Amino acid sequence: MRAIVLDRPGPVDDGAAPLRLVDLPEPTPGPDEIVVRVTACGVCRTDLQIVEGDIPSRRLPIVPGHQPVGRVTAVGDDVAGWAIGDRAGVGWLAGTCGACGHCVAGRENLCEQATFTGWDRDGGFADSIAIRASAALRLPAAFDDLDAAPLLCGGVIGYRSLRVSGIAPGGRLGLYGFGASALIAIQVARHWGCEVHVATRAPRERDRALALGAASVGGYDEMPPHPLDAAITFAPSGAVVVAALRAVDRGGTVAINAIHLDRIPSFDYDLLWWERTIRSVANSTRRDAVELLDLAASIPIRTTVTRFPLASAGEALAALKAGRIEGAAVLVVD
Repeated sequence: MRAIVLDRPGPVDDGAAPLRLVDLPEPTPGPDEIVVRVTACGVCRTDLQIVEGDIPSRRLPIVPGHQPVGRVTAVGDDVAGWAIGDRAGVGWLAGTCGACGHCVAGRENLCEQATFTGWDRDGGFADSIAIRASAALRLPAAFDDLDAAPLLCGGVIGYRSLRVSGIAPGGRLGLYGFGASALIAIQVARHWGCEVHVATRAPRERDRALALGAASVGGYDEMPPHPLDAAITFAPSGAVVVAALRAVDRGGTVAINAIHLDRIPSFDYDLLWWERTIRSVANSTRRDAVELLDLAASIPIRTTVTRFPLASAGEALAALKAGRIEGAAVLVVD
């Protein structure tokens, strides 16, 4: 099968290095695994950070990609509930121990033995992928494969960020950064009747936010018209966290949607006083994924995708880095 392999992290500015297209053996399922023939795989900023080395490698060589969608082609001996031909996807969380206190409490996103797709295990930038059946997700028929792929990471983590922020239906929410994850989060927030204020540098992203129902748009350092009940930061910049903290009301929460963040600059304690809270968003749970996928079908959420062939994965990452992606980048695997 064809696969995009990362041998050693490095810059993607030339659109190809450090990735290479290779032929690998078709995966075979372990006892608790299924094999999925990939038709589409979303391209995420976390993929970019792994490829360029901002996130330290867990395993090399590795096939990146953690938003694959396709059809089951093989089922492990101990797997129940999945059959050949079923439509399936998998997100960032590839597996957990299932026995620790976090897993038992339904907080498997915090499991110390968790493994991650495209970081610990080969991911979806390939013709096929073997995944643990316990991590596989059933996808709503309302979405075709290309539209479903961005939901599996950006959509799910955006939904978890909403939950972590504590925003209540009808509340006043700030979104700092407006990429693929925020595009989905705003649709959920507006479905809940929230008043949403978006901060982003790009004029076209501000226009898109207004079209999706944002009450106001502006730059990162511009204050919203009214104090916010909660804010979510999507930009991997510590300075943006401070800007969001400045905009939330007393008792408000800033949820950081990032696996990698540059240093948070020092700030006056007055910004944190009055029981304001800063919270990180770490991975996601199966509950997050199931709830988001059901909600996405019922709203329905609309995704915007920019297509790239599998062999152009490097170009997709370079375009993402340069801010040239409209909505979410998705590899089309023919």
